[in-house]
Amino acid sequence: MSVAVYIMVMAGVTYLIRMIPFTFFRKKIKSGFFRSFLYYIPYAVLSAMTIPAILYSTGNIVTAVAGTIAAVVLAYFDLPLIVVALAASGTAFVTGLFL
Repeated sequence: MSVAVYIMVMAGVTYLIRMIPFTFFRKKIKSGFFRSFLYYIPYAVLSAMTIPAILYSTGNIVTAVAGTIAAVVLAYFDLPLIVVALAASGTAFVTGLFL
């Protein structure tokens, strides 16, 4: 198959994913439970995609966990993203030197 067919299928799937909610939910959602459920879906999906990538990124689970812990601690103290990213990378690197 050609690349153009793959792109067309991908465009169709992307369009359907965005169009289906508009066709099924025409009125505003009033259920507090359902609204709060929908509010947290992006965070859950982002976590489900990010956590495995973090844990397998270095090839060593110990260095990945060390970098993740450093990132979570620094993010908790509201440090800028660049500081958190550099510190997490540095922590994973230094931990890898000692293993």
